[in-house]
Amino acid sequence: MSTEFKSSGGYIPTYNIRTDLALEAQEVIREKTAAEIPGVTTKTIQEDGVTVSRVKIETPEAASRLGKAPGSYITLEAPGLRRKDSELQDRACDLLTRELLHMLPLSEQLQQTVLVVGLGNWNITPDALGPRVVEDLLVTRHFFELKNPVLGEGFRSVCALSPGVLGITGIETGEIILSLIPRIQPGLVIVIDALAAHRLERLHTTIQIADTGVTPGSGVGNRRLSITRETIGVPVIAIGIPTVVDASTIINDTMDVLVGNFKKKTETMAIGNTLEKLEPDRRLQLIREVLRPYVGNLMVTPKEIDTFIEDMAMTVAGGLNAALHPRVQSEEPEKYLQ
Repeated sequence: MSTEFKSSGGYIPTYNIRTDLALEAQEVIREKTAAEIPGVTTKTIQEDGVTVSRVKIETPEAASRLGKAPGSYITLEAPGLRRKDSELQDRACDLLTRELLHMLPLSEQLQQTVLVVGLGNWNITPDALGPRVVEDLLVTRHFFELKNPVLGEGFRSVCALSPGVLGITGIETGEIILSLIPRIQPGLVIVIDALAAHRLERLHTTIQIADTGVTPGSGVGNRRLSITRETIGVPVIAIGIPTVVDASTIINDTMDVLVGNFKKKTETMAIGNTLEKLEPDRRLQLIREVLRPYVGNLMVTPKEIDTFIEDMAMTVAGGLNAALHPRVQSEEPEKYLQ
């Protein structure tokens, strides 16, 4: 992984489109250029209503084009989750466990601690994914520390933290984690965060796993100290679910549709041609200039956000519990949810 890569704060640099999903960034560039991106490999499979995509960014040049750090990104998409399909939710949980087991650099020594950090603001529902997942995690480090036999076999040493956000604590999340590393000495840090998407259909139906770490707040333009292997000295796996979409992105996509409709009709063809000539960056700049005096940097989330966050938090927690604890994986993961 290149230590010289600079995060674009969730934006695809060339097109100024905001998304934290590597898969979406690749899709946007493909649509705009009708060409593959050198240095990026992708494999997609369909499994029982869930699409599993594996994107690997292998070169610094590809990373700069996509606005994502070099590394591996696994995306699980299950549109049916919007319909509260419990069976599909269980399948998504099982697939998440499988993909985590492939990516997590877990020690065979179960006493090697894993630190799980739930990023976000528990007072703001679209940003509360991390804290909600932590609530449902099976934490066990205290049993290992106290040598309490009640735990039994097949459990790993796991501890968890919801550090809040800078506006609540006055402390950078990265600083809090850095201060804990020497004391806890984890072999792995897993961070969970809410993300921003480019497409509305991916809200609350998509889970991204990455081995690149995370920059808290990048999805909404508030970049903080990065939490990566380079900054904290421990492998970092990031798990995220998109919960918001940039309003300017929605408007820009709507304009694309309007351009196509205008050009189909003779009486409005000139309008369509004029709009089409605007460079993507210039168009987004104009949209933001119109929105800024009234709503500022507006992020959009569905009205059912409370239910979506609850369901997706349980899915992520269930997948993590099973991936981290062999005992949970061999039994029924849902019975270990808090």
